[in-house]
Order: sequence, then C-alpha cells, then structure tokens
Amino acid sequence: MDDLDRKIVIELEKNGRTSYKDIAKKLKVSDGAIRFRTRKMIQKNILRITASVNPFSLENSILALIGMELERRTHKETMETISKLRGVVSVCNATGRHDLLVEVFLNSQKELNKFLMEDLSKIGGIKATETFVYLDAINKWVEMC
Repeated sequence: MDDLDRKIVIELEKNGRTSYKDIAKKLKVSDGAIRFRTRKMIQKNILRITASVNPFSLENSILALIGMELERRTHKETMETISKLRGVVSVCNATGRHDLLVEVFLNSQKELNKFLMEDLSKIGGIKATETFVYLDAINKWVEMC
C-alpha cells in the first residue's frame, strides 16, 4: 500500500458509501484511479467494504471475548474451524496466557451459553476458556452475523 491507497482507505472508513468521484476530487486524482486502486485492494484481500453496527445499540445482543488455551499446537486448524461457527466475529492467534482470542457477537446470553457449552465442545482440543463479556465500549463496531 502506498500513500494514495492509505488515503483512499481513510476516506472509505469515514463513509464506505462515498462515491469514487468524491474521493477523487478530494485527493486530486481521477475517479478511475480510485476505482482501480480500490478494486485492486479488494482483490488482494487488503480491503473489505461492509456495513457495521454498534453492538450496544441492539437490545438483546451480547458481545464477548473468549480466551482459549489449546491442548496441542493446532492453532491454524482450530482457528479455521472456530471461524466457521455462528456468531464468530474474529479468531486471533495471540501472545500471552491464551493461545487464541475469539470475539463473538450473539443474540442473547442463552446463545453465548450454547456457543461455549455445545459448539466449542464439538471442536475438541480446547483445554480451557475464559470469557469476557463486554459491558460497554467506545468506537466498537461489528458486522451482523
């Protein structure tokens, strides 16, 4: 990514519906250049334009971070499997006391309980979990699952 790509991303972060023409005018380049560079970043999996919601504005939803300790070093396979479960926002391999950090966005405490007790237990290889339920946040946005 060069400086122009970064500026395009910044404009799209402000409003993903901004037209290429408006971005081009602001950055003083052609709208074709903006279109080409945006398409290229999307194709290279550098950029994704989506709609996000404030999870705390939805009345019965629950957002949580689950730290996981694995029995074996199967991080990549376990990450892939977990990422396909309903409600998973992200799965990260991290340093620290947890092998993986999994962020979930679900419709209720009951769904979180099912995720922890049923869905994760089907995966196997998870030695322990520690769940942190978000009570509030600033600048936290998630995609609807």
